[in-house]
Amino acid sequence: MKIHMHFSTFICTSILLFNAGILDSSADIKTLIAPCEGCHGKDGASQNSTIPIIGGMSAVYISDALTAFRNKTRLCSGGVMCQLASGISKQDARRIGIYFAGKPFVRAKQPFDIALATRGQAIQQRYCSKCHRQGGSVAQDDAGIMTGQWKPYLEQQFKEIKSGKRQISELMKLKINKLNDDDIKALIEYFASVK
Repeated sequence: MKIHMHFSTFICTSILLFNAGILDSSADIKTLIAPCEGCHGKDGASQNSTIPIIGGMSAVYISDALTAFRNKTRLCSGGVMCQLASGISKQDARRIGIYFAGKPFVRAKQPFDIALATRGQAIQQRYCSKCHRQGGSVAQDDAGIMTGQWKPYLEQQFKEIKSGKRQISELMKLKINKLNDDDIKALIEYFASVK
């Protein structure tokens, strides 16, 4: 007998399990990451352009993101991430981070504008390369992998950053404030173009 679970039922069940403490530090890793893979895809290779690819990101970045969602210091689109993260201990956030860090980063296959990408490369090198080395492709920067990330997801993140809804470092704020909408669009096209 094959059981099909509606996506919203899966998310709600996962939230209830986390909040009830059923998924705690004694949970096996497959049980712990099941809610993550429900949205981010198997091994964190998201096929949804509005949900980030997290496989291959650094353990520190993932753990820090979960902590920010749990503490509600990072905007939770639709509230799902904050609800899920509220039931994750620091230890389990680290375990989740280590698990996904051990998976490959599977770049999104998406079209891009070559002329804009060329302009975006110059912008990335001038404003972003200190923290996002090699075009934003180095997981060990603990700054998230930008190269090959979904464009709609990046567009949303830049919008939240520019509006002040997503907290960022003062240094990043100074750099982002120097970019206009066309610069950001070019930067996103560059991130989509790098193989």
